[in-house]
Amino acid sequence: MLVVYALAVIGAIVVAAYLIDSLWSVLEMITSYLMPYFLPAEVLPLAKRFGPWAVITGSTDGIGKQYALELAQRGLNVVLISRNPDKLKSVAEEIEKLHSVKTKTIVADFAKGTEVYEHIEKELKDIPIGILVNNVGKQYDYPMPLCEIPATQAWEIINVNVVAVTSMTRMVLPAMVARGRGAVVNVSSGSELQPLPLMAVYAATKVYVRNFTFAVREEYAPQGIHVQHVSPLFVSTKMNTFSQRLLDGNLLVPDAKTYTRYAICTLGRVQTTTGYWLHGIQYLFIKLAPEWIRIKIGAHMNRGFREEHMQNVKIKAQ
Repeated sequence: MLVVYALAVIGAIVVAAYLIDSLWSVLEMITSYLMPYFLPAEVLPLAKRFGPWAVITGSTDGIGKQYALELAQRGLNVVLISRNPDKLKSVAEEIEKLHSVKTKTIVADFAKGTEVYEHIEKELKDIPIGILVNNVGKQYDYPMPLCEIPATQAWEIINVNVVAVTSMTRMVLPAMVARGRGAVVNVSSGSELQPLPLMAVYAATKVYVRNFTFAVREEYAPQGIHVQHVSPLFVSTKMNTFSQRLLDGNLLVPDAKTYTRYAICTLGRVQTTTGYWLHGIQYLFIKLAPEWIRIKIGAHMNRGFREEHMQNVKIKAQ
């Protein structure tokens, strides 16, 4: 009887610990969003806390562009890094017009791998970077099994999702450490939660981003560096062009502007977050399911997206 009682107590403690861990990011995000309204004097402006310049990769569309706009609105000068010079110029002009801050643009195609970083490092050499947002990412064109994805595209996904976050973080950290302050924001994905059939390479790269972020945080938090892990679920961006349902969006699939407006409020206050309160609730319920069930659900979901894409291709071909 004593053994049964002890096991019951241990089980209750484990369940309670799991629920606290799962709910914590949701509670942190809600409090961080409300904090500026109730305790404005205790919240330092980001530019004063971390430094006057922010660098954003993948900054001409989607979440990256909205991060650049939000940070500029908060008074930070921004360095925009992306592969399209025309889009870079357009976004830079928009930011300067709206927020009267300085901008700098760097043309770089992260899909090319390590060859782009020498140029980026030279361009950033004399800039006091306070915040780095590792946002650039590459997704499948549409869900497909491993043997169907072109080898070149698989390597591009790895170069953009893995090499970029590693190289950019390694590049800016020494100067941040020397100044004793700075923030690195690594944008991952909810696909990190389990292996994801029909998007195997993409989901695996996001597991890397998560593990990399947690490890670097442990290394550099004592030296004044805030390393944040942001893990959105579905957001209506060009990365999801394979599904019109995702592009149309809904309450659970916000547009990039809505998503980033919430996510930016967690910067400097929360170490790990989904960035959007409803994603936090979804994240909780996803984690409640065993991994094998999540894998099956992910496979079913991606088969549906694949069928939707194939059907749209047929319609356009008619």
